[in-house]
Amino acid sequence: MNFKHLHYFWAAAKAGGIVRAGEQLHVSPQTLSGQIKLLEDRLGCALFRKAGRGLELTDEGRTALAYADQIFALGAELEARLGQARAGEQALVFHVGIADSVPKAVAYRLIEPALAVSDEVRLICHEGRFADLLGQLAVHRLDLVIADEPMGRQVSVKAFNHLLGSTAMSFFAAPTLKRTLEGPFPQCLDGAPMLLQGSTSAMRQRFDFWLAAHKLRPRVIGEFDDAALMKAFGGEGRGVFMTPTVLESETAAQYGVRVVGRTEELVEEFYAVSVERRITHPCVAAITARASEQLPGG
Repeated sequence: MNFKHLHYFWAAAKAGGIVRAGEQLHVSPQTLSGQIKLLEDRLGCALFRKAGRGLELTDEGRTALAYADQIFALGAELEARLGQARAGEQALVFHVGIADSVPKAVAYRLIEPALAVSDEVRLICHEGRFADLLGQLAVHRLDLVIADEPMGRQVSVKAFNHLLGSTAMSFFAAPTLKRTLEGPFPQCLDGAPMLLQGSTSAMRQRFDFWLAAHKLRPRVIGEFDDAALMKAFGGEGRGVFMTPTVLESETAAQYGVRVVGRTEELVEEFYAVSVERRITHPCVAAITARASEQLPGG
């Protein structure tokens, strides 16, 4: 494959059209179209199709763009890495994946010790679905994945779980909403408006069992994959929500909410998943060594 052709396609896709990409690359639209056509001939499929007066990516084009993003990102990283080496400032590049169900404040607490190792560290964070991150870990694009559940045995990835810590859960509500709740906790949740984690999160499944055990039926107002968005709705008084007790003070301060109650029957665990059984990577070692300070339940 001619990577110059791939770069022209990538530039056209990013610019949103042949003419604009040609202006950015100082190449005529005819030349650019011809180079992209050669790439399409090589791949055996069309990458763009007409959409009104413009162009849009085909399904194959979107797939090619995703690969091109990775290829050129790695190229930029290679150039930066070798440039640092020539300057005598080579940094330890640390790629860490963060499952999108992990609260950002918890992720920061867990990852922060990696920046304190003796070597200069360049931290590169990737967020996504746990399963997708495990796939990247398997091909060594990531050094570590942080998640709120362990990797299951059914996953065909040679990697190892390292428990970092755990925390109980606290329930919050805006002051105006809290005043309307009747009875002690957790009975006050029965019939109360509730904001919940998305159905695929590990904590959501535990929470559903907890509600059943206590015979509670809150009114579910919304479900959120993004914990920050859930808290924003909670801060506006739209419903009661829960978050790790370890984040209790900052949650109250940031969103102006009050604690409704706490339970140790619901425990959220956080894991580091790495390809190493015995950890040797200095950043991973720093994270696992200091995890008990960040999450005392570990």
